Amino acid sequence: MPLITSLSNPKIKEAVKLREGKHRRNIGKFLIDGIRELDRAAQAGVRILEIFTVLPSVAYKNADLYQVSESVMQKIAFGDRNEGIVAVAEEPVCSLNAFEAKIKGNPLLAVLVGVEKPGNLGAVFRSADAAGIDGVMIADSLVDPFHSNSIRSSMGTVFSIPMVSESSAVVLHWLQNREIQIAAAYCSGNTVPYTAIDFCQPTAIVLGNEAEGLTELWGGKEITAIALPMLGIADSLNVSVAAGILFYEARRQRTYHAT
Repeated sequence: MPLITSLSNPKIKEAVKLREGKHRRNIGKFLIDGIRELDRAAQAGVRILEIFTVLPSVAYKNADLYQVSESVMQKIAFGDRNEGIVAVAEEPVCSLNAFEAKIKGNPLLAVLVGVEKPGNLGAVFRSADAAGIDGVMIADSLVDPFHSNSIRSSMGTVFSIPMVSESSAVVLHWLQNREIQIAAAYCSGNTVPYTAIDFCQPTAIVLGNEAEGLTELWGGKEITAIALPMLGIADSLNVSVAAGILFYEARRQRTYHAT
C-alpha cells in the first residue's frame, strides 16, 4: 500500500482542492470525512473512489487505499474533527427523474428554499431522516449538500434520503402536477397553526432560508401558509429547529391515525 508523506503529492493537492465548491461541482467529486459518514455513504450506494487513512484498517470495494502521515491527514481533513480517514467519492445523480422513481405511495416531503448555511442544511437532513421524511427537495440552492459541513451536520444522512435540487418553479410545478398538498412555513401574515394541517395526505413541508424566509412564489392561494407560535421576543426559529417540529408533527399525525 502506498505511503504518502509529502503535502505536495498530486493526489493530496487534488484532495485539498475538493474543499472548493466550484471545483467539486466541476468534476463531480467530493470529500467524505469520518468513518461513520463513509460507511453511510457506501451503504447508500455512493461510489467511493479513493481513501486516505492514517491507519489502513478499512477497505471499500473498488476504492484505492492510501496510507498517509499525520501531517498529510491534518492537511486534507475538515475542521478540528480528525478521525484519520478521508475519502474521495463520486457525486450521486440527483435528477428529478431519479428522485421521482424513489417516491412512492403517500409521500411526506421536505422542500428547502434558498437555505444558505451548509450546517443548517445538514441538520435538516438529520431531522428528516429521524422523522421518516420520504424525500428532500432543495429549491433555489445556495448551498452544496455535499459540502463537508453539510455531510457532518447530517451525520451522513444526506446520503440516505432521496434528494433533488431544482429551481422553485420546477419544484412547485412538480408538486402541483402530483396533487401533493403544500404547507409553507411563514413567520407572519395570514397563516394557520401548524397543528391544524392534515399531514396524513401526500404533503410537502416548505421552509425558507435563514434571513429572508420564503419567496413570493410560495405564497399562492393553492398553498397553505402555516406558522409555529412565537411567544417570546424572537421572531423566527432556526430553519433546522422549525423543520424538526413540523416533521415530527406530521409523523405524530400519521402514526396516530394509522393505529
